[in-house]
Amino acid sequence: MRPGTASNAPAVAAIDWGTTRLRAWLLDDAGTVLAERRGDDGLITAREKGFSTVLEGHLAAMGAPASLPVIICGMAGSRQGWLEASYVTVPAPIGAILAGAARIEGQRRDIRIVPGLAQREIDAPDVMRGEETQLAGAGLPAKGRHLVCMPGTHSKWVAVEDGAVTGFGTWPTGELYSVLAAHSILRHSLGEQPSPVTSDNPFFRRWCETALGEGGDVTSRLFAIRAAGLLLDMKADDAAACLSGLLIGGEIASASRRYGKSAEPVVLVASGALGALYAEALGLAGLEIRTVDADEAVRAGLVEAARENGMIAKSGVAA
Repeated sequence: MRPGTASNAPAVAAIDWGTTRLRAWLLDDAGTVLAERRGDDGLITAREKGFSTVLEGHLAAMGAPASLPVIICGMAGSRQGWLEASYVTVPAPIGAILAGAARIEGQRRDIRIVPGLAQREIDAPDVMRGEETQLAGAGLPAKGRHLVCMPGTHSKWVAVEDGAVTGFGTWPTGELYSVLAAHSILRHSLGEQPSPVTSDNPFFRRWCETALGEGGDVTSRLFAIRAAGLLLDMKADDAAACLSGLLIGGEIASASRRYGKSAEPVVLVASGALGALYAEALGLAGLEIRTVDADEAVRAGLVEAARENGMIAKSGVAA
């Protein structure tokens, strides 16, 4: 927990509630972090302990006042969560998405959950929950067409035009990596605990370039990783880098085909090692990028959601 100065008063508690993890912040009305907590009590744990119990435990540990409002994004708003916050169908303005936060009734606080997004196309149905809030905090210009990449277990690519989400797609790249590494023939090449891949690994770069050059057709290359271990004595760490480069390169090639080349830099909402891998891969694809820290984006998006729902004053408006 990082306490703020004595003169700063919390205006809202912001919660990013995922399937396995929870991140909580006390923020002032400018979005400055006054206190922070992280824990392994995501959706799965909260369903057993009770969402209110988990939330109040974190708020108490941060010294939140009893009347402090709470804005939440993520899987707490799913069908299996605390309260299902209905999906907003795209195309939709980002501000309108945030303004539709669902209120938890019967609580002593004002607690609301930001809805997710739904793409109700027959040939491309898709949903997202949580990433819409990062999108709102990514600092996108109000005008123009912008393409946003949000890497993760299920990477999201989002097309935004004049402040409205016009469409999006999901590439389950992180999940594919985990499944292939643990449950396919490639487990013999990568070993029981594949080493973390770094963006300067030459095998990552080479296999990423291969996927990009072949337009994202990665299935025909997967078994070559196993063959390289048998025939070329490829080490486990390098095999992990090959698989990562192949899958990330395939994702970028596929997304580029779907959305075309943007006149503006691709907005990469990411952090840490994963952000570095995607930055390298996007560069190999010849794409300019603007990087936004994922933690900062979700906090900024939650503050904006609190403003849109009247929980704190909008910028320039007296409370």
